[in-house]
Amino acid sequence: MKVTLGELKTGECGRVAAFLDAGSSYRRKLLAMGLTPGTRFTVCRVAPLGDPIQLEVRGFQLTIRRDEAAVVEVSRV
Repeated sequence: MKVTLGELKTGECGRVAAFLDAGSSYRRKLLAMGLTPGTRFTVCRVAPLGDPIQLEVRGFQLTIRRDEAAVVEVSRV
């Protein structure tokens, strides 16, 4: 089942599947941060109002905004 990264809850794991309707510069930004297709991650924390979201990706902590997370399609692991 594929969902967006923004729909996952704290403690859930996923794998990046694709990018939805992201501009090329925006997509390059996400790729540069380590969110490449096939990459596994864990949602560590979600701020009380839902923005930002903290992930553990490739052994480091990454914090992204909810609008950035909305364009990352993931599959749950």
